[in-house]
Amino acid sequence: MPTLHFTKMNGAGNDFVMLDNRASELQLSGEQIARLCDRHRGVGADGVLVLEPAANGADFRMRYYNADGGEAEMCGNGARCFARFTERVAGPRERVSFETPAGIIAAALQGEAVTLQMSDPRDLRRDLRISAAGQEVHCHYVDSGVPHVVVPVSAIADVEVRALGSAIRQHADFAPRGTNVNFLERRGDRQIAIRTYERGVEDETLACGTGVVASALIFALVENVAGPIGVRVKGGDELQVDFRREGEQFTGVTLSGPADFVFEGTVEV
Repeated sequence: MPTLHFTKMNGAGNDFVMLDNRASELQLSGEQIARLCDRHRGVGADGVLVLEPAANGADFRMRYYNADGGEAEMCGNGARCFARFTERVAGPRERVSFETPAGIIAAALQGEAVTLQMSDPRDLRRDLRISAAGQEVHCHYVDSGVPHVVVPVSAIADVEVRALGSAIRQHADFAPRGTNVNFLERRGDRQIAIRTYERGVEDETLACGTGVVASALIFALVENVAGPIGVRVKGGDELQVDFRREGEQFTGVTLSGPADFVFEGTVEV
């Protein structure tokens, strides 16, 4: 089996295996990626991030794979980790840009913290009502780089995230792509807490960057408040989302939060 050098990172508890493929020599199958993410037989992670040469004018290209081995469009917490990873392997810089299927993402690096300039959200749908897991669910939908459903609740501690999240994630209204699912609790005028069921991981995760963004934007819209919005995630960190808004149109969306190195190693794939 070939040996692979990797770096393990986490952003607000959302953890990733980071791979440097600037030489374009690495080709991993979905099965190999899933094995890397396996918490019992692999390194263990919510996903794999691969650094590649850019093709369309950015500094680098970011490819993100979920723990099931499938490639996804974007990952906010992963993108913050990716920005710091590029600095470690390619030299220090204050700003970096990278291509993703969700568009070009720019990042400003400030020590262990990273601020991402996100792509503009799209396909906003308010006040949906669906049947899932035997109940009627009032929710909202927005694509913040990847698809997200946001469900306002009175107490996120009481939500059956795995059962209800899985049912909404698989709901026919969001086929064929499926969706991530966020449960949102209001904590203040400009502060919320969320729990997230992630598509591809197929379970609750400690954080989800695009879910943080989606939840903050929906909260701002429904409550008619300006940014920044503080978002507490299950992992305990609070991330900041800022934006400009005109009616239901959001631009200039930023996501700020931590991105931490955990360890480096080699693994057989």
